[in-house]
Amino acid sequence: MNGHFHPITKAIDKVARIFTEIGFDVVDGPEIESEWYCFDALNFPRNHPARDMQDTFHIKAETFDRPKTESEQKSMERFGTFNYVLRTHTSGVQVRTIEKWIKERREFPIAVVVPGQVFRNEATDARHEAQFYQVEGLMVGRDITLAHLKGVLEHYFSKFLEKDIRVRFRSSFFPFTEPSVEVDMECFKCEGKGVVEGVQCSVCSGSGWIEIMGAGMVHPNVLQNAGLNPREYQGFAFGGGLDRLVMLQTGIDDIRLLYNGDLRLVHQF
Repeated sequence: MNGHFHPITKAIDKVARIFTEIGFDVVDGPEIESEWYCFDALNFPRNHPARDMQDTFHIKAETFDRPKTESEQKSMERFGTFNYVLRTHTSGVQVRTIEKWIKERREFPIAVVVPGQVFRNEATDARHEAQFYQVEGLMVGRDITLAHLKGVLEHYFSKFLEKDIRVRFRSSFFPFTEPSVEVDMECFKCEGKGVVEGVQCSVCSGSGWIEIMGAGMVHPNVLQNAGLNPREYQGFAFGGGLDRLVMLQTGIDDIRLLYNGDLRLVHQF
């Protein structure tokens, strides 16, 4: 019997090809991340709910350690404590990438995409897993705007789903972006109409839109924490679950099917 790639593996490869075609680099970061890169540098206050135990898997520094970056050393001096977590999002790669760009004296703009696994300490059901995949995007330079973000996302969704997809923004809040937006894509099944052959669309529940990710302009504090002057540089960032796109594309209705190791699922693709 011939082997098969897992649908998540195929999706990551497709995402990488879509973004490298328009000049993005594909980068990665550690899955065991310091609180500095996962939270502090991203403008999360120390008492932010996302840092509570019910959301984050914490790892004590004495049970896991590695050489610290210069900004991690400064964080330890500033806060007096230093711990690691299983990363709850791929957004920590934003600051790591900007720091590396500055250190290597590379030319701006930065344009990177980060597909990777993340972890949340929560109960699993058909729509939630303790581990899943995200796709993070970052572009930082001069005169970068939300219009650039909209164009990149419309290109991404259209290429991934292989049909023209429109995108709309709704106001939201995230600590690491300002302004922040929720990103909806036009339903690829009903094409925004809300009905298919006179019946309510089962994918978008008749709304014509699918909420797919969060995004926004990189918060000035995040740029500053990474070593950039926010008066000179601007950028956008976006992040969303890759698993959900795979489920929408393939018709899989339970996220747990992607991780239970049943080869019958893999052999379908």
